[in-house]
Amino acid sequence: MTGEERGPDVEAYAGLGGWTPDSLAVPGVVRKVVSAPHPVLSRAADEVDPTAEETIRLAADLVATMKVSPGCVGLAAPQVGVGARVFAVDVTGHPKAVTVHGTFVLCNARVVEATRWKPGREGCMSVPDLTGDVKRASRLVVEGDLPGSGEPVRLVTDGFEARALQHEIDHCAGLLFLDRVAGAHAIYQRKVYL
Repeated sequence: MTGEERGPDVEAYAGLGGWTPDSLAVPGVVRKVVSAPHPVLSRAADEVDPTAEETIRLAADLVATMKVSPGCVGLAAPQVGVGARVFAVDVTGHPKAVTVHGTFVLCNARVVEATRWKPGREGCMSVPDLTGDVKRASRLVVEGDLPGSGEPVRLVTDGFEARALQHEIDHCAGLLFLDRVAGAHAIYQRKVYL
């Protein structure tokens, strides 16, 4: 599946209230990504105070780590060894992305509406040698809090960005994409390493 690349539209940014990673006002530090079977990846993460200093630093670190990781479109706090419900997403420039909200971080995110379920191939930095076919909603409504301001937001998205959000929300619930595949027949050895 290919999609026309385009920049974020005005309506997409409206869902984030103009938030950007610069809103965090702290530099991010690149962290080491943990791999399965690290125990933090299989535990439900704790809710956070989005205005707390440690949450703001964690958000900046997630963005920094995601940006230096080739092919990475999302990264959750459990993937850097922190049991917190915080994740970063950026599908900008990905050939499968149509709806694009740019780079953003959400705290305590939850799916409030999920429709139009479709299978698709997924990979994960915490499962570097495998990919798998996972059925996910291709239209999604998510609510969460912005780090720093703590402002509640509601994002409406679809397609590849919806898949990325669900993947990261699963990480915060202690689930890997391997927990969502239909069986061993839907798991593949990774052929391309980014």
